[in-house]
Amino acid sequence: MSTQTLTRADLSEAVYEQVGLSRNESASLVEQVIEEVISALVAGDNVKISSFGSFMVRQKNERVGRNPKTGEEVPIDPRRVISFRASQGLKEEVNNKG
Repeated sequence: MSTQTLTRADLSEAVYEQVGLSRNESASLVEQVIEEVISALVAGDNVKISSFGSFMVRQKNERVGRNPKTGEEVPIDPRRVISFRASQGLKEEVNNKG
């Protein structure tokens, strides 16, 4: 299994090579797409990218947790979390190519 990580720079380079924009324009385009996804999630909207998957914001309620070392009960504040659900097409690609 590969331990390589895909970075923003890698995405920018792929846009540069495949679309033909300049390196600066490619980096700007990647940043704009990422910022748009972030803005939608901050606003509480779901983001669905066809044939890739969906990012969803969920509200988690306050609950009681335990410190694993001491066993002491600790309240966990309510918060919003982001979850990702891969599309069926992405799951099939990963399983067939892996």
